[in-house]
Amino acid sequence: MPSRRSLIFALGVLSVALIMGGAALFFGGNGRLGPIATGKALVGGPFELTNQDGKRVRSSDFAGKYLLVVFGYTYCPDICPGELQVVSAALDELGRAAERIQPIFVTVDPARDTPEVLKDYVGNFHPDFVGLTGSEEDIAAIARAYKVYYRKVEQTDPSIPYLMDHTTLIYLMGPDGSYVTHFAYGTNVAGLAEGLRKAVAS
Repeated sequence: MPSRRSLIFALGVLSVALIMGGAALFFGGNGRLGPIATGKALVGGPFELTNQDGKRVRSSDFAGKYLLVVFGYTYCPDICPGELQVVSAALDELGRAAERIQPIFVTVDPARDTPEVLKDYVGNFHPDFVGLTGSEEDIAAIARAYKVYYRKVEQTDPSIPYLMDHTTLIYLMGPDGSYVTHFAYGTNVAGLAEGLRKAVAS
């Protein structure tokens, strides 16, 4: 039967081991404060929306392709058209590789962005662009999935249409629907084309 002293020693060793193990989990192998990051980013997920032709489409309809997803709205004065022009030019620069990528524009302003409005709008950019809208609930659901912020901003002058604050990231999702990477607002054509080329080649 173990002595009282040996039991106390064993409990002490176990306590130290548990403390060290917990510290390793919290600090990580590099010694920096914070938990260890594991797995993939929880961005994206299944969706069902209405395209620019008025047809209900699901994320599964694009299975096997990379999705390049941009959130915005057609009344956006500068940021949205600028981003879509960059996306369009980058896809043109990719040549045949662009066939593996489906560009998608999701409105955060479904009250104004009907399928008809979207069709006219995305027609100004890359011919493969799909515009998606839906009910307020539809848009809220996909925005939550992609961790996208958006908010209606009323203008002080009632004669001026309201604007929408929103996230300006461009998301690249894999053929299986998983998050691959994102591109920040301000990424130029060459930078976006190079990032896409590397992603689809891997």
